[in-house]
Amino acid sequence: MTKTISIPVSDETANAYANASIEDRQKIELLASLRLGELVRGPTRSLQEIMDEIGKEAEAAGLTDEVLESLLHEN
Repeated sequence: MTKTISIPVSDETANAYANASIEDRQKIELLASLRLGELVRGPTRSLQEIMDEIGKEAEAAGLTDEVLESLLHEN
């Protein structure tokens, strides 16, 4: 089950998301959901361990460094 929430972001981030393909939006949503989930559950592991795991899960879902970089620089 999923729910929708609203989070303020920078104009650049909002524009990059709005201009992303549906597939890229789904990847961004997955990454954000994973990260927020880790934050609200509390850090039982080091930040580095959490970031490594999120990175692996995001990459497995197709969200590579190249995709992230291109999304950040799209206008």
